[in-house]
Amino acid sequence: MAKGLTAAGIFDQALTKAEKRLLSRLDSPDKIQLFLDGLSYARETVYRAPLRVLRERTCQCFDGAVFAAAMLQRLRYPALILDLLPNDRDDDHVLALFRRDDYWGAVAKSNFAGLRFREPVYRDIRELVMSYFEHYYNLHREKTLRGYTYPLALKTFERQQWMTLDETMELIAERLDSIRRVQLLTRPMIKRLSLVDKRSCRAGLYGANMAGLSRPPGRKR
Repeated sequence: MAKGLTAAGIFDQALTKAEKRLLSRLDSPDKIQLFLDGLSYARETVYRAPLRVLRERTCQCFDGAVFAAAMLQRLRYPALILDLLPNDRDDDHVLALFRRDDYWGAVAKSNFAGLRFREPVYRDIRELVMSYFEHYYNLHREKTLRGYTYPLALKTFERQQWMTLDETMELIAERLDSIRRVQLLTRPMIKRLSLVDKRSCRAGLYGANMAGLSRPPGRKR
């Protein structure tokens, strides 16, 4: 790291004038979400640092969440992410968390309409996570959310310049894989889960990049 500069300071030094003007308009969590919504959903699994996301205008849920956390930090929120954990028939999903007046909200990039923004109205992390449950399903309409990780503070990666270096994204992903987890459902709960109705499934996939969706084998019976 450049002497005396934080990860955010290095990020700011790298910005062009046009980029600084653009980011100055992202002055609330909902505006950060709108910016993420305008980015294309990347087909390939490439971990882009926030600076690269800004410049290439593409991301998946992981680098989208890290980008959102970087933008939230610019608004004086701690840079926090959390991983939503599915069963083995779906992809995980990463959220950028923020807290206002002791209530939690989230910003996220997703192919599914219901897995994105949450207003800060949730009393705790579990309550926030459960707001995603009915919207978390695969292409066979199976409800797949099973747990979540504890929040990860990205300040841990200050020395690795997490806002500008792509290679640090791999370190962040590895940390998410090893962090403490919380299970949401019991086996009897899982056994009794119903399928998402077809209308809700279609609505959740509105505007999705179908090439970026996980495609599990035929539905279990």
